[in-house]
Amino acid sequence: MKNSAVNQFLTNGTLYLSAPEAARVVRKVGLEFSLRRIAANIHEDFSRWADFDKSTRVANHSEFGVIELMPVSDDHRYAFKYVNGHPQNTGLGLSTVMAFGVYADVDTGSPLLLSELTLTTALRTGAMSALAAQSLARRDSRVMALIGNGAQSEFQALAFKYLIGIDTLRLYDVDRGATAKLVANLQPFGFNIVVCESAADAARSADIITTVTADKTRAIILTPDMIAPGVHINAVGGDCPGKTELHADILKQANVFVEYAPQSRIEGEIQQMPADFPVTELWQVFTGQAAGRTCATEVTVFDSVGFALEDFSALRFMYDSALTYGFGQRIALIPSLENPKNLFSTVADPHRATTGRHTSNGPVATVTR
Repeated sequence: MKNSAVNQFLTNGTLYLSAPEAARVVRKVGLEFSLRRIAANIHEDFSRWADFDKSTRVANHSEFGVIELMPVSDDHRYAFKYVNGHPQNTGLGLSTVMAFGVYADVDTGSPLLLSELTLTTALRTGAMSALAAQSLARRDSRVMALIGNGAQSEFQALAFKYLIGIDTLRLYDVDRGATAKLVANLQPFGFNIVVCESAADAARSADIITTVTADKTRAIILTPDMIAPGVHINAVGGDCPGKTELHADILKQANVFVEYAPQSRIEGEIQQMPADFPVTELWQVFTGQAAGRTCATEVTVFDSVGFALEDFSALRFMYDSALTYGFGQRIALIPSLENPKNLFSTVADPHRATTGRHTSNGPVATVTR
């Protein structure tokens, strides 16, 4: 039953990839390679959809945000992500989204990897968006509106550059400081950047519109009059109950694609729609069981909420990369026991007598056979 990964775990402990170490991995292999490889992993894993034990995520909502657990597994590996979404966090000096996760062996339950997932989630979200657009956007798409210029925006922009060929960005955010940050960060990457005065202005003449706003509210960022024939909408920000970005009439007029319909109907843009509103799961497109874009004038929507299988694919990438390049450290997350049935040995006093007599600390048990 043991495999090389489990043997490594038994010998050295769980591989721990901290936030600084994860960033070192990405810098080592490069942003473009990271996004392309994660996208390839997602396509590969979604294409074997039936192999996975899937469920909607477990969410605990509060006044200020949400904390979620996202599990998934196949016959060999199990993964879960802990992730929050608290839009007011930036005022406290914290990220809106923070995450960590585990990648484990199914046969033994051994936690092979404990990893940060804040940076990794941003990478996988960008990779997933661009991967979907390869099937849903027009092939001649070169201009993208990016509405919402916060922590996810650079990763969306670069994923679409590398995987789709986007060369022009039309940017808008209610926070001008966020837009200025995005412009500065993207300067080395050769985009033609247009800073816009409104969401409608940003959407004008765009081939693809990406919405990635943070407020936990039923907002209407896009209305039907902003959507030209042939546009692909990458709706990323609506990702929990009570949080949307699109006017419902856009959905009625579009061909809508989702990751995992049971989850998207609770958390996505389609939470606004009747329970029988027709959608297509992307795995069906990736395997050729359903069509993506069917004509140049069709409006397509990727109603993205983030699904655990994407994190599985991203953790797989980070684990393999960390092993290849020697990043991370080994930690004793699980006790190492000479006798696996003797967990008590980890807390027993090694100097305490073990025969039946009294000590200064009281009586010692006597066992009679």
